[in-house]
Amino acid sequence: MNSAPTPGSPDPGGASPQKHVMTAEERAEYERLRRHAAVAHRRLRQVGSSVLLLLALLLAPMAVAAAWVQDTVSDTDRYVETVAPLASEPPVQEVVINRLTDRVVANVDVAAVTDSLVRTLQDAGAPPRVVAGAESLEGPLRNAVRTVVDRTVTRVITGDAFQQVWEGANRRSHAAVVSMLTGDRQGAVRAEGDTVQLDVGQVVDQVRERLVDAGFDKAAAIPDTDRTITLFETEQLGKAQDAMRLLDILGTWLPVLTVVLAALAVWTNPAHRLMLMITATGVGVMMVVVLVALAVVRRVYLDSVPPEALPADAAAAIYDTFVRFLRDSTRTLLVVAVITALIAYLYGPGRPARAVRTVTDRGTTAAGRGLRRAGLRTGATGRWLTGHRAWTTGAVIAAGALALVLWNHPTVGGVALVLGIALAVLIILAILAAAAGPAGRGADRATERAAP
Repeated sequence: MNSAPTPGSPDPGGASPQKHVMTAEERAEYERLRRHAAVAHRRLRQVGSSVLLLLALLLAPMAVAAAWVQDTVSDTDRYVETVAPLASEPPVQEVVINRLTDRVVANVDVAAVTDSLVRTLQDAGAPPRVVAGAESLEGPLRNAVRTVVDRTVTRVITGDAFQQVWEGANRRSHAAVVSMLTGDRQGAVRAEGDTVQLDVGQVVDQVRERLVDAGFDKAAAIPDTDRTITLFETEQLGKAQDAMRLLDILGTWLPVLTVVLAALAVWTNPAHRLMLMITATGVGVMMVVVLVALAVVRRVYLDSVPPEALPADAAAAIYDTFVRFLRDSTRTLLVVAVITALIAYLYGPGRPARAVRTVTDRGTTAAGRGLRRAGLRTGATGRWLTGHRAWTTGAVIAAGALALVLWNHPTVGGVALVLGIALAVLIILAILAAAAGPAGRGADRATERAAP
């Protein structure tokens, strides 16, 4: 007894199953559902891209500041490079000269000198008029002492020696603080538990050597123990070291996280070019916000410094010197953002963008034809460049971006240099592509025969 064939299986007679043909209503419903799914997917990508962009823009100022602080706090060379110009700033030099002069003059007892002179004259039986004249010498003598001290201190502070001493002192002190905060046991100042200790081992060795050289042979028996001096104990040392470790992490990974979030925002958005332009514009706006914030903080700082503690011009010089690398980095990122947004726009369908591309293509094509007329034809290489123009352009842009990433603290001038080189390379590649002869083997042979 034969059973009935199951749906979808060939019948015993060998007839193939009939395919279901959708009706017009079914196809319309299918297309509607497909468009709805595509729209829903597109909206989901747009929402995700917007969230990623918002996070990147919020983190951008903090990433720049964290990288600058980490650079300045943990890198001794960078710190010394930051504070070195202060030694040559005239307002700062003037403050140092005045305070050193005041301290030296305060330690000179001019009144005692004049009193001694008066007593000497009185003992010698000098006339009262001469004694009275000696008593009035205190003011002129004090001014003379100040003039001499001021001239001497000025000569020292404005000379090259002070610059070297300033840099050396800052290098040693910063290296000691970094060693303490990072727990490094190699520096002179080191952390042991909750105590900060000073290693005087090298000083002990030098004293022992000099005593032996001076004839004190017993000094060679000075023991090597107790070579450290406890400077102070604090329960906050552990917190300071934890903050230093956190700063190292933030300064290193927060910029990376910001770049990754921005890249994901561009990649997940359906309109990559438009999102790249929006992201670059947003980053540029945030850099402008940072520059404005630095200006506001500068004004607040100058208003908070009492004139008797520090003159306004000296305070301004100190602030500007300390934040100049942060300001330079912010300006560099602003220029990079503007360039990125402009490039993204020039690849778009706008009329100005099309006009720029048309003028550029005409110029490179004319130059390529000129090379061909001069007998320089690129042949297959030029045709390969023409067929892979998007790849070569992307490679040049990626190489420029990599150069900026690998550049240690690029400046606006560095960005302009990299941009100029990239544009020159792109123009050269376009000219070489336009210098290719007609395609085909016969055309290549004819080109070779026509070549001089």
